[in-house]
Amino acid sequence: MKQDVLPVEADLVAALCPPGAGADLHALASRIFPICRSITGDGVRQTLDVLGEGIDLVRTETPTGTPVLDWTVPLEWEIRDAWIKNAAGERVVDFNAHSLHVLNYSTPVRATMRLADLKPHIFTLPDQPDLIPYRTTYYQQRWGFCMTHNALEALPDGEYEVCIDASLKAGSLTYAEYVHAGEVEDEVLLQAHICHPSLANDNCSGLALLAHLASAMKSLKTRYTYRFLFAPGTIGAITWLARNPDAASRVKHGLVLSCVGDAGGPTYKRTEMGDAPIDRIMSHVLKHAAPAPSIIDFFPYGYDERQYNSPGFRMKVGLFQRSQFATFPEYHTSGDNLDFISAEHLEGSLRMVAQAIEVLERDGRFVNTAPMGEPQLGRRGLYSTIGGDKDAYSKNMAMLWLLNQSDGRHSLLDIAERAKLPFSVIAATANILRASGLLIPAD
Repeated sequence: MKQDVLPVEADLVAALCPPGAGADLHALASRIFPICRSITGDGVRQTLDVLGEGIDLVRTETPTGTPVLDWTVPLEWEIRDAWIKNAAGERVVDFNAHSLHVLNYSTPVRATMRLADLKPHIFTLPDQPDLIPYRTTYYQQRWGFCMTHNALEALPDGEYEVCIDASLKAGSLTYAEYVHAGEVEDEVLLQAHICHPSLANDNCSGLALLAHLASAMKSLKTRYTYRFLFAPGTIGAITWLARNPDAASRVKHGLVLSCVGDAGGPTYKRTEMGDAPIDRIMSHVLKHAAPAPSIIDFFPYGYDERQYNSPGFRMKVGLFQRSQFATFPEYHTSGDNLDFISAEHLEGSLRMVAQAIEVLERDGRFVNTAPMGEPQLGRRGLYSTIGGDKDAYSKNMAMLWLLNQSDGRHSLLDIAERAKLPFSVIAATANILRASGLLIPAD
C-alpha cells in the first residue's frame, strides 16, 4: 500500500491539542471527580453521561453471571449512603463528604458496636495519617470504612452506630466506546479505566484526556481507525476482549492512559514484545518532550496493558503515564485530589499523545527525485539565508537528512531518530520537499 502524509496545511497536533486545552481537561476532570465509581453500577453510567456529551458513545451492558474468558461478570454494586455516628449522633465518617470513606464494593451493614469491634473494619494509613486510603473488596464480600489515621486515633471509646446503605444485586457491567473510522480498518486502541472513585490523577485525568481527544478527532480524516474505550479496570478490559475478538484482532497499536495530570514523568511502559512500533514511537516522542523521561520494560502488573499483552492476545498496547502508578505518595489516597493535577500537565500529556498519533498518521517512506548528489536548495528557495532564525539550522539539517535518507528504505521516523530531531520537524520538512517535487512517496 502506498503510504502518504496529511496535506501540507494540516497541523494534526494543533487540531488535537489546541492552546488552552489543559483548562478544558481540568474542568472535565473536576466534573467527574465527585462521582463514586466502581467496577459496576450507576457511578460508571453517570460518568459516561458526562464524557459522552461531546462524543457518540456506544454503551455495552454485560449481565451479571456472564462468563468472560476465565472470569465471570460480578454482581452490580449500588451505594446510597454510609456513615459512622458517635454517641451524640454526629457523623464522624460520612460517605457524602468523600466517596473514599467506604470500602469500595462493601456489603451493606447496619449495627451498633463498640469501637474495639469496629476498628477491624476501618482502614487507615498510619504513615500518612492525614490521608484517607482507597481500598476495594471486589471479589470478597465484606464491609468496611476508610478514614484518616488521625481521625481514628481521636475517636473515644464507646458505642458507634454504623451504616452502609448499599446493595449487591444482579445487574450488569458497563463499558462504552467511540470509534472514529479511518481510511483503513487497522485500529489504534486508546483506553482509560473508569472504575476508580474520587481520584483525580488515577483516573479522572485519563478519562478527561481520552474524551477530549475523541471529540477533537471527530472532524479529522485519518489513516487509521481509532477506538476509544472507557472500561472498568481488569474485568472491563477482559469483558471487552471476550466480546470483541474481531475488533481485538484489528488493533495494530494502542495506549492505556492513566495518571496523566500530575507533574511527574513522563513515563512509558513498553509492550510485552518490547519493540512494537508504539514502543518506538512513544520513546521518540517522550525523549523530545521531556529532559528525563522514564521508559520502562513490560511487567505483568499495572493497568489493562497486561490484559492486552497476555499470551492469548499479545496486542501491541503500551501504558502512558506521567508519574508511574504506586510511586507517588498521593497514589490511591485522598491526596490524589483536584489540586494534585494541573491544566499545564494535562495539556502536556495531551500534546504527547497527539504527537504519537501524528507519527502513526504521517510516517511513511519516500524517494528523493534528485538523488545524484545534493540537490541545489538555494535556487528552489528552500535553503534559509536569513540571519537570526534560531530554527534555521534544524530546518536545513532536516532537509539534508531527508534528501540523504529518502531512498525508499528509511521511514520518516527512521530519519528523525538518526537526525536526533523531533518527528514533527521531519514530517513538516518532508511536506515542503514534496511540494517542491524533491520527494515522492515510495510504493
